[in-house]
Amino acid sequence: MKKRHLTEVQDWMRENPVTITPDATLAEAQELMTEHEVRRLPVVENGELVGIITYSDILRQIPPLREEEEADHATVLLNQRTVGEVMTYSPITINPSATIQEAAERMLEYQVSGLPVVRNNKVVGIITESDIFRLVVESWSEE
Repeated sequence: MKKRHLTEVQDWMRENPVTITPDATLAEAQELMTEHEVRRLPVVENGELVGIITYSDILRQIPPLREEEEADHATVLLNQRTVGEVMTYSPITINPSATIQEAAERMLEYQVSGLPVVRNNKVVGIITESDIFRLVVESWSEE
């Protein structure tokens, strides 16, 4: 019988993650990600999770620019589009009491690198591949 890792998501998630609203611009989302050093933001409306936006989602909105075209052009584009136009609606989520094993399996199954942690449709945290790597490294160092 395989040993399962039963540590709970709430023990490893980042609590109270930075969130954004669907009507925010992509420029605002990018700025928040840079400021808080994160690559994904849960999108919340009226206190409830409605989507998720990643740094990659934002980068895909900028067409390849020739060198003579200024970065200002990209900024204009990011100020014209909203998070709601680009985000993934109804993202894959996980409950805080789920196991790390369940979180890892869900990330693999859906090919995502992070999951909003949700209780009663309210975002209480976020768990990412990096958090799971942290658990692996810490558990190996204890052996």
